Amino acid sequence: MNNKPVVKLISKPEDMLKTIYTACRTCYSADTPQNIYEGAEDKEKMLKLIERIISSGHYSTIEHIQVSFAISNVSRSCTHQLVRHRHMSFSQKSQRYVKEKGQFDYLIPHTIEKNEELKQKFESFMKDISDKYQEFVEAGIPAEDARAVLPNACATSLVASLNLRELIHIANLRLCTRAQYEIRTMVKMMCDELIKEEPWLKPYLVPKCEKNGFCDEDKSCGRMPKFEELTNKN
Repeated sequence: MNNKPVVKLISKPEDMLKTIYTACRTCYSADTPQNIYEGAEDKEKMLKLIERIISSGHYSTIEHIQVSFAISNVSRSCTHQLVRHRHMSFSQKSQRYVKEKGQFDYLIPHTIEKNEELKQKFESFMKDISDKYQEFVEAGIPAEDARAVLPNACATSLVASLNLRELIHIANLRLCTRAQYEIRTMVKMMCDELIKEEPWLKPYLVPKCEKNGFCDEDKSCGRMPKFEELTNKN
């Protein structure tokens, strides 16, 4: 059983860099956005301006970029965390209209997977749940009610769309080692998919400690100094 998410970038703007650059320049130029876009050719110039604008906190300029991902083989517990993020759109496999046939797919948390005895108990429990689900469905219980017995471990799939500002925000939070392993893995794959197409985004799609230069978590992994440590030194 594949216990890792499957993530694919399925949509992004044709010229992301020029679009963001045009938005940035429009705010500070008497020229029209059309002329700015058509005249944007110098990649280094565009990157330099974008870096300065983003570092100044002018994030509205990157909200014009919308990207979409096809995501599968993730648990319901993972998507329950993902939908807490704002400014995203989701289309997810329905447990009301899609009946599970036979043993449903599920994800084993990596902490359980490493323990063979507990892994076997987990798999046995998933089989018991599957048997009960099938029993209810065969007794005429609608799938929308029979699904009540399905666990957070149940695998799901979805299309998720969001703007670049929100993706950077999610990366800053969910790439932190304090984030749960599964969603951290999934977000890393989302970022890697986009970076393959837009390598210049790599410095932005990082954990917040790397962005800020310090850790603001209650419990730190030690990768970066705590904010209090930096201020005490000064």
